[in-house]
Amino acid sequence: MKTTVEIPDELYRQAKIEAARRGGKVKDLVEQGLRLALGAHDAPRRPSSLSALMERARGIVDSGVSDLASNPEHLAAFGRDALRHR
Repeated sequence: MKTTVEIPDELYRQAKIEAARRGGKVKDLVEQGLRLALGAHDAPRRPSSLSALMERARGIVDSGVSDLASNPEHLAAFGRDALRHR
């Protein structure tokens, strides 16, 4: 359903910025806010994992190494400091 809501200009600007940050639209942000305000239990769920949350950010930073996890040089001492401080 479509509706018209009057809000202050500054609040709309902030909502537009937040919606863009989340990768959505202002209408999505308004819907989420209404669901929270009304205590709805069918609000969209959060991503189930860090991997899902970071999906849009993958590939943004180029480390110069194709896969750090498969490079033994980068994992040679991984976790050793944590073991010494126990």
